[in-house]
Amino acid sequence: MNRLALCLSRAIARVTEAALGPYQAAVVRIGFAATWLLFLLREYPHRLELYGPDSPWSFDLAQQLTADNHAFTALLASDSRAFFEVCYFLAVLFGALLLVGWRTRATSLLFMIGVLSLQNRSVFVGDGGDNVLHLMSFYLVFTRCGQVWSLDARRAARAGAARARGELAAPDRAGPALWAVSGVVLLAAALTGRTGGGWLVPAVMWAIWAGAGLWWAAGRWARTPEPRILLDVIANILHNGALFVIMAEACLIYATAGWYKIQGSRWQDGTAVYYPLHLDYFSPWPALADLLSANGTLVMLVTYGTVIVQVAFPFTLFNRRVKNVLLAAMMTEHAVIAVVLGLPFFSLAMIAADSVFLPTSFLRLLGGWAARARDRVVRRPDPELPGQRFPEADEQPRVGFGA
Repeated sequence: MNRLALCLSRAIARVTEAALGPYQAAVVRIGFAATWLLFLLREYPHRLELYGPDSPWSFDLAQQLTADNHAFTALLASDSRAFFEVCYFLAVLFGALLLVGWRTRATSLLFMIGVLSLQNRSVFVGDGGDNVLHLMSFYLVFTRCGQVWSLDARRAARAGAARARGELAAPDRAGPALWAVSGVVLLAAALTGRTGGGWLVPAVMWAIWAGAGLWWAAGRWARTPEPRILLDVIANILHNGALFVIMAEACLIYATAGWYKIQGSRWQDGTAVYYPLHLDYFSPWPALADLLSANGTLVMLVTYGTVIVQVAFPFTLFNRRVKNVLLAAMMTEHAVIAVVLGLPFFSLAMIAADSVFLPTSFLRLLGGWAARARDRVVRRPDPELPGQRFPEADEQPRVGFGA
């Protein structure tokens, strides 16, 4: 009994004391933000036909559908082109801000609003990766995905270095201003009845807004550290829970896809991969598709290998070596799909979801390579000179509610 209680107390402490997987959360944030941003930029010339007033899925049809399924979208607040253009621009802006990690608590929420608004406006636009992005954008709101590789982390590191030197840190003006503007917008939307369909997304918006206000107030006026510690524990629990859900969602996607493939006759006889290679819609490089499908043995091996990897992956999570091998195989497969079948954004979304399983040592090594490449391109001042301090490459600063 004592051993069980000790194990339980250790597990509780591990979940509440720190936000686990900071590098994994950061790479998932960067992956999905980059996927969404690149998609919006590529489809910018076709934005009106995809999600705007010229869409075949008309404004009235979208209103009828959201009235039935209660899906959230801000685009149904108005059917004017000017309103749509502003929303599309803001979706691009929020994707870029989340990519660089600026005020990630707020921008992750705004990123989710942009994703849901556009995707729920025209539900028949997408290639499968949109469903993954749809779900992950909601989960990212609950993570502390800006602890590393973000502007938030750099700002926190600089503030910590200033306090260590006994200097007074500059007051944060951008955070309270963003909080106040967000509150005004949320209140205006609620009073005019334009909060979209359903109650879940508006409730999440208000909860995040209230939590950010409590975090700032606890840091500003609390006489003891207990209120801030309590909020920190709650944020850690939400982060760790959301990260677990992201992992479970990725496993569920692969397990479901693999078990459904097993039931298909073309997957059973080893010819399933051959047919999409010869569909005009999925053949951006016909010569390459013909080359890959010319070898029957290769087609059979890829077909069976795909099923085996997808079914086996969830069962290998407790064996790091096997898991890493299968993870590399799945990422390679998605990269091939992006090129051969012309589905780049589906592949990017799946690779971003797979990144949550990457080992921390590899991600730290990758971050070191990126930092050295950046230093070669942008010549930084010599850190040995007086008055010039920089955070270490592997430093993990503790950041506030905004990260």
